[in-house]
Amino acid sequence: MTESIDRDEQNDLHQESIERAATLLAQSHYCIALTGAGISAESGIPTFRGKDGLWTKHGEPPLNQYEQFSDDPAAWWQKVAERRRNPDELTATISQAQPNDAHFAMAELERIGVLKHIITQNVDGLHRAAGAESLTEIHGCTTLLRCIECNMRWPFDEIPEVFPPRCDDCGGIIKTDTVMFGEPIPPDCLQRCYVESSQADCVILVGTTAVVSPAADFAFAVGQRGHPMIEVNLDPTVITNYCAVAIHDRAGELMSRITAEVKRLLANAAS
Repeated sequence: MTESIDRDEQNDLHQESIERAATLLAQSHYCIALTGAGISAESGIPTFRGKDGLWTKHGEPPLNQYEQFSDDPAAWWQKVAERRRNPDELTATISQAQPNDAHFAMAELERIGVLKHIITQNVDGLHRAAGAESLTEIHGCTTLLRCIECNMRWPFDEIPEVFPPRCDDCGGIIKTDTVMFGEPIPPDCLQRCYVESSQADCVILVGTTAVVSPAADFAFAVGQRGHPMIEVNLDPTVITNYCAVAIHDRAGELMSRITAEVKRLLANAAS
């Protein structure tokens, strides 16, 4: 009973902020989003850093990861094949994860024309699975392969027969789409982020501490032009004080409530 009362009090506490966030979203002409690991934590995907983070438990990948791949891509592909046969914790968790309410809420905001684009730092493909279409996965996606020369992408349905596989179009080496330490962000992703953020008049940051560049830079660019930033995160972050609205609780519940309020405001405006 006490837990239920506490939850009701928390909901009442958030209501004003939810209404303000929804008003900003409904009034925007071109809203974009930046999402991070926090939005997928509710789908059971562990974060990398922090108390139970994968890197905390198993150690961070080497900072010269891309250099190692470039030196011997065939050996790297052998390891990929082995990991597909015997998945590690992250591989197994991502393969089984499903979108949560926050992913579906953001896809709904896109469907009704309020959210124009999502920039995600996540590689899990859950925004895609939830139905988002205007999407930049700036750190890549585990379900895709990418040519490192022409940036062509394909579904990662099965392990290639030849290591390393090569692009039929340009002959470039193919790797998984996820961006490694030491690997440049694919230029097509950077260009898309620049185009989307340069025309945005509102940005909502969901489940991200916004400290990783260049993804965070695109969100901050919107705020630096004087447009509102909205934060939805479990805990306060370094960007909290820069936001017009900052709400700290579970992203699934908050985004569902914000989306419902946006739809109510739009329906009232149309009537």
